[in-house]
Amino acid sequence: MSEHQENGEQSQALVPTTHFGYQEVPETEKEQLVKGVFSSVASKYDLMNDLMSLGVHSLWKRFTVDLARPRPGQRVLDLAGGTGDLAAAIHPRVRPNGSIVVSDINAEMLAVGESRLADKGIIAGVEFVEANAEALPFPDREFDIVTLAFGIRNMTHPERALSEIYRVLKTGGRALILEFSHPRWPGLQSIYDLYSFNLLPRIGELIAKDRESYQYLVESIRRFPDQETFKVMMEDAGLARVEVFNLSGGIVALHRGFRMD
Repeated sequence: MSEHQENGEQSQALVPTTHFGYQEVPETEKEQLVKGVFSSVASKYDLMNDLMSLGVHSLWKRFTVDLARPRPGQRVLDLAGGTGDLAAAIHPRVRPNGSIVVSDINAEMLAVGESRLADKGIIAGVEFVEANAEALPFPDREFDIVTLAFGIRNMTHPERALSEIYRVLKTGGRALILEFSHPRWPGLQSIYDLYSFNLLPRIGELIAKDRESYQYLVESIRRFPDQETFKVMMEDAGLARVEVFNLSGGIVALHRGFRMD
């Protein structure tokens, strides 16, 4: 082996990698790969959520908003805000003088969300910002509440997003992170796996004409840490009094934590 080949192999081995579903990819590529997935599914995202969860995702999100307890005058950040479901539910609770920032890394998803909220007459007090949750363009201690639904598992460095959430929260502010997790009921995991790996990609192919993106979404769920591990990750980021609420037998978990300093 030549010295040039050996140095090339060593350099390649030193490139940091991360997971994209079940694939290992260079960290520098994951953001664009995830953007591609959500650009592909943006127009059908809400319909697919309804089909994949049998409509239950709206109940999970309603529980999240209830537990967030937004009040008039508060400032809320909804990360990975996608099509604006949480923002639509939070908006009437913080008005007339509160506000919501909907942030997402994907411009197509934000466009869908902005259009949907406008159709509902939700315009005043809502701002849409295209941003990476791992490097937020907001000042320290800016928000009373930060919500993040079904987005953190797609991030290259979830721990950086958690640190950013902590940074932008006010003292006493709370973070609520809703994400697919690990089933807790006996026998549920095998049923869930059968449904996820066999049916969901087929639904994606039929409805969204995109089997690969939905295959990735299923795989990304399996790669996400379990409830206890993610709770520790939130605590390591500085959040306190972290609680875990298992929904639908642990298929989904809501984690809530507070900034106390």
